Amino acid sequence: MGTTEQRAGGLPPVEEVRPGLWSLPVPIPSSPLPHVLCYAFEVPGGVVLVDPGWFAPESLLALEAGLDRLGARLAEVRGVLVTHIHPDHYGLAGQVREASGAWIGLHPADAALIPDRYEDVDELLERTGAWLRAAGAPEAAVEELQGVSMLMRRFVVAARPDVLLEHGDRPEVPGWELVAVHTPGHTPGHLCFHEERTRVLLTGDHVLPRISPNVSFHPQSTEDPLGDYLASLKQLQAYAGAAALPGHEWRFDDLAGRVDELAAHHEERLAETFEVVAAGADTVWAVAERLHWSRPWEELAGWLRRAALGEAQAHLIVLERRGSVSRSGGVPERWRAGGRAG
Repeated sequence: MGTTEQRAGGLPPVEEVRPGLWSLPVPIPSSPLPHVLCYAFEVPGGVVLVDPGWFAPESLLALEAGLDRLGARLAEVRGVLVTHIHPDHYGLAGQVREASGAWIGLHPADAALIPDRYEDVDELLERTGAWLRAAGAPEAAVEELQGVSMLMRRFVVAARPDVLLEHGDRPEVPGWELVAVHTPGHTPGHLCFHEERTRVLLTGDHVLPRISPNVSFHPQSTEDPLGDYLASLKQLQAYAGAAALPGHEWRFDDLAGRVDELAAHHEERLAETFEVVAAGADTVWAVAERLHWSRPWEELAGWLRRAALGEAQAHLIVLERRGSVSRSGGVPERWRAGGRAG
């Protein structure tokens, strides 16, 4: 469904993907991903947005230009739905509300993370350091990685939601039959949105056409983020006939096929993780060093390295719950192949 321009990585055009439903590409400066796809639902007297992008002058200008294409202004935004609280999806929501008085809708599990993540961060930094040490990170790496996500705070206007959306809730989007679908994994409160009349599913970061979204264990994740993600993928088979409108890259039709690909990818990664543990890697750090990433471990730095570490642990936790590996307490925790450690 995506255009050649989209697939080549250029900024795609503003498009009306269904009558009254628009795709507004918003650039993400200072990020490996070139843009986020904001979606705009036309409603009486204005629009409701999904994922307006992150807080940067270029992003706001692009959002305003996109709204202008459909004859709307920022002041006419009535509501902002947020799939999850990562800066590239949530960062501009607060500024949009300041400009328009729009309500902001989030899942309660992500809303609960806002104070520690974006407001008073000292406790989260301490918990992150403790997690890194338990994962076996060398002390120099703890110092490097502990606060790396704090750099993202400048791309967010922290905004508490006005509306909390649980699975199955119907946000106030007049003229549309929109239903919230809770799909935890990438974040605890990640939401997709199903529009029943036009049969489209806004998938956020949960299902992307080419990228496998990062699913990591960390101090703000659930206890089993990958287990949650795999269960959420299975849940989306009920929407197999819907066209997928993701938060990045391009739109696509074969949602069921892509769900199967993502599930298979993680099963392959689980098998690789088990082999690495069986070969003697006994900390999360040692496992992560030996897994195959999109680039060599030595080239992963900062946020990318921390994300890889969290993803390695997420796979270990699933293996632990399946009885394939076990761990013993201490700092660092030690992992081994086989049943429960003594």
